Amino acid sequence: MEIISQNLLPQCSLVTWSSNRLVPYRSNILLPGGGIKKSRFVIRNGTSDGYVVGENEDLGSLARRGDSRSKLLIPGLPDQSNGEASAARITPSHCEWKPNLSVHYEKSGCDNVEAPAVLFLPGFGVGSFHYEKQLTDLGRDYRVWAVDFVGQGLSLPTQDPTTTSDTMSEESSGLEDSEPFWGFGDEAQPWADQLVYSLDLWREQVQYIVEEVIGEPVYIAGNSLGGYVALYFAATHPHLVKGVTLLNATPFWGFFPNPVRSPRLARLFPWSGTFPLPARVKKLTELVWQKISDPESIAEILKQVYKDHSTDVDKVFSRIVEITQHPAAAASFASIMFAPGGELSFSEALSRCKENNVQICLMYGREDPWVGPIWGKKIKKELPYAPYYEISPAGHCPHDEVPEVVNYLMRGWIKHLESGGFEALPLLEDGEEDWEQSSIAREMEFPRGEGWKKSVKLWLYGSKYSFWGGVGEAFRASLVRVLRGRSV
Repeated sequence: MEIISQNLLPQCSLVTWSSNRLVPYRSNILLPGGGIKKSRFVIRNGTSDGYVVGENEDLGSLARRGDSRSKLLIPGLPDQSNGEASAARITPSHCEWKPNLSVHYEKSGCDNVEAPAVLFLPGFGVGSFHYEKQLTDLGRDYRVWAVDFVGQGLSLPTQDPTTTSDTMSEESSGLEDSEPFWGFGDEAQPWADQLVYSLDLWREQVQYIVEEVIGEPVYIAGNSLGGYVALYFAATHPHLVKGVTLLNATPFWGFFPNPVRSPRLARLFPWSGTFPLPARVKKLTELVWQKISDPESIAEILKQVYKDHSTDVDKVFSRIVEITQHPAAAASFASIMFAPGGELSFSEALSRCKENNVQICLMYGREDPWVGPIWGKKIKKELPYAPYYEISPAGHCPHDEVPEVVNYLMRGWIKHLESGGFEALPLLEDGEEDWEQSSIAREMEFPRGEGWKKSVKLWLYGSKYSFWGGVGEAFRASLVRVLRGRSV
């Protein structure tokens, strides 16, 4: 590529190569406190390269690229059978965090010793296996970890947290023709005294993984429950976080009062998820667990949260079914459901991240039936300069349903921060003007499978995005779907 002298285009901010002609552009840097300043050297993220060759406050008359709203082609997932670059190798591992609480995690890209560290946190009921498509792809460029929360996935306890008498074992043997449930005994083991699978415990677990396993600050990303934990951890340990990515993060978890922030109210609830389970909770857990652990129920839940039913979820389905068969799974589920909320609410954690200038990026599936994009837009309202991407069609788990898009955005987000803002954010190709307008929309296309391509629509909402305008937009979209359904 030919190097352009600053004297050739003295009043331009950015030059890109498109359709064999030079077109000037402006770019910006996203400041930690939520602001924008002009950059002198900008490298475009995407298929074309660019250089800043000067500075100018008034570039409104500059030409815009003719194909700026055309279909954007992005790479697919690595597939050796198609002759593409080999996928990063996933290495499963575990560490003993607390007595009989072994933390399972998976890692990739360990040879990328100079690359940033990225940590993924899973949603409720799944584990590190749900990030296989990030481990194999992003692991080619970064050092990537995905962890199973204790009490879930492959981080369930290695021993029964309770002691059980012979009589108790016969009475509380769990479901018919099954092994006795762990945690249904009459007394807690010493190592499990006051053990409860809560947000605060998971936050401590993440701190251990970052400090003792990874050993350096990380880019942390979480889906659903994992998004809440990621934000919570960043709020309390901002020095260990380089950036947070929220993937349809749930803004609520824990229905019972936290004993630290509301001690009097917490005393009104005699049981808060500790072991052993009270008798009345054991019976309720057996009834509920029999229903939700049934493979047909699991398949129905996956059908709800994935918008595109052509997505292959066989591996995810089999891993979830496998987890439900662990003897500790039922009591762990009960502990999670009755655990108190965190010491910080989601809103409080968000506010603290804002105070500490923690960089946050939002990536939401538009068709999520559980945590709809309106929750992401509420966060956007609090953080106007936080990049907010919305993908359609995609449901509650965009990282698994459209991993090509999420991985593309993750790479661009990390490059933007690592470069100090000199690399433009994905879709932010037209500089400050487009960033401030209400939204930018592009159609994204990528290879999927053998010989065919898939396309989705991607929006980037700018700093002038109106929350109530977004609510109206969501209402109109829902109304259109209802009317279409009636017309079929």
